[in-house]
Amino acid sequence: MECFLRLDKFLGEHNIGTRKQIKEYVKNGRCKINGIVATKSDVHIDENSDEISFDDVLLSYEKYHYFILNKPQGVVSATTDGKNITVLDLLKDENIKGLSPCGRLDIDTEGLLLITDDGGLIHRLLSPKKHVDKTYEVHLRDALSDADKAKLEEGVNIGDKKEDGSVDYTLPCMVTYAPCDDLGRPVILLSIHEGRFHQVKRMLKAVGNEVLFLKRISMGTLQLPDNLQPGEYRPLSQQEIDLLNK
Repeated sequence: MECFLRLDKFLGEHNIGTRKQIKEYVKNGRCKINGIVATKSDVHIDENSDEISFDDVLLSYEKYHYFILNKPQGVVSATTDGKNITVLDLLKDENIKGLSPCGRLDIDTEGLLLITDDGGLIHRLLSPKKHVDKTYEVHLRDALSDADKAKLEEGVNIGDKKEDGSVDYTLPCMVTYAPCDDLGRPVILLSIHEGRFHQVKRMLKAVGNEVLFLKRISMGTLQLPDNLQPGEYRPLSQQEIDLLNK
């Protein structure tokens, strides 16, 4: 199936430069189509079959783009914001057109955030019917008792109501005890597949505890890499993309 795209648009999506800059680059003979120097920046190419190179580096066309970000505290999970730094601001070296965060992390929450322009994948990962697990590293004020652990796993009342006015308990989840942090605070790993407002914090409050620090460490098959520091990001590998799409 032929799929035609203007050369300047193709190069722009690879962050080669602005349309004006790209026009100058092509004029200077820096771009080739199937090994032949391009003469016009507005020529149409077949993104499925033509080989495009810039400064003799072969460029591949990607329909969708996928990045994993370790969101730091103080950054909002939004595309634009009038007051705060957004997660897209952290991807300043990328072509961010069309990119959106998959779900949201509170401004004071760190951790894994998928950013992509693949709307279908975002919908599948966030759909309550898909039951995609999200695991959080939760640092607590008080040690969690076995009784409170059982309550969390069964489902707790966090103040939400169903349409008929009855209590809308959280869905069953999984809680695992983890070693204390460097400050000696108790830590648990909490896996849920809902996405209610401030859900983790409200769940712990429902059993008389308080969340002091929160970090998401996984979403579905996607794991937060140990070497990805807060504020850092990288593209997903093809294997990671394939696993998410399964």
